[in-house]
Amino acid sequence: MVDGVELRHLRYFRAVAQELHFGRAAARLHIAQPALTQQIQRLETLLGTRLFDRTSRTVALTPAGTVLLERATALLGHAERDLAEVIRIGEGSQGTLYLGFVPSVLPLEPLRGVRTFRDRFPLVEVDLVEGFTSHLMERLANGGLDLAIVRDPDDLPGIVTTPLITEPFVAILPADHPDADRASITGARLVTNPMVFFPRVAGNRAYDKNLSPLLESGHRPRIVQEATNWTILLYLVAAGLGVTIAPRSATFTAPESVRIIPLAGTAAVTTIYTAHREGDDRPLVRNLLDLLPNQPRGR
Repeated sequence: MVDGVELRHLRYFRAVAQELHFGRAAARLHIAQPALTQQIQRLETLLGTRLFDRTSRTVALTPAGTVLLERATALLGHAERDLAEVIRIGEGSQGTLYLGFVPSVLPLEPLRGVRTFRDRFPLVEVDLVEGFTSHLMERLANGGLDLAIVRDPDDLPGIVTTPLITEPFVAILPADHPDADRASITGARLVTNPMVFFPRVAGNRAYDKNLSPLLESGHRPRIVQEATNWTILLYLVAAGLGVTIAPRSATFTAPESVRIIPLAGTAAVTTIYTAHREGDDRPLVRNLLDLLPNQPRGR
């Protein structure tokens, strides 16, 4: 744009060009007519050309003014749209939110909160990233994610975690297992069986908490097979390759050929948390956090 020409000059010009009357244009703009006349003269000086042919009775556009009316209308339209977009981004109602999650939260409330968020902020693109808790926390710390929904995360400098949902662990046995019809089972009884489980790399705290009902018996489980998600683990149990212990929500899609049995003699629970970078108060992040369930207790 020519030096000195401002959006207000274009707005003033457009009003006069549309009204072809300085008095009506001034009233429309809520400014005094002499001030409007002065601003139009200033614009003509900056552009080095006349925009209006004026007489005592008429105002008409010059050829340059006709072209400028078309261009000014487009420029002002683009500016209004662009500034509205900036405002929406500042309010967190537009942009892209990179959200990590562990698969076992899928049946629970947090991701239903994401649907509510999408309904409320349709111009925000939510990019979902699935992974282990440990990997999601690393990506969050490195700036690869804006927010994560994780299970029993390890403490990480610069990352704030807030508890959302706490749930119990349950035992998963093949349907033909001798203990499959029990009303409950202890960790001491379960630990005598070969076990399938996820690897420790998924997260130290999550790994230890998940095994705690077994470790409380004073024995370590014999893990014969590892897998990267609960769906695979449940089907390995169904195939008779071992037993496992899982958060209750991880069993919602279990095949009919396994049995889900409450654990007895343990107070062990698992907790789902939100995690975000310390000091990250962007509306984009805060708007989603405000829609997620929250339990007011820390770690």
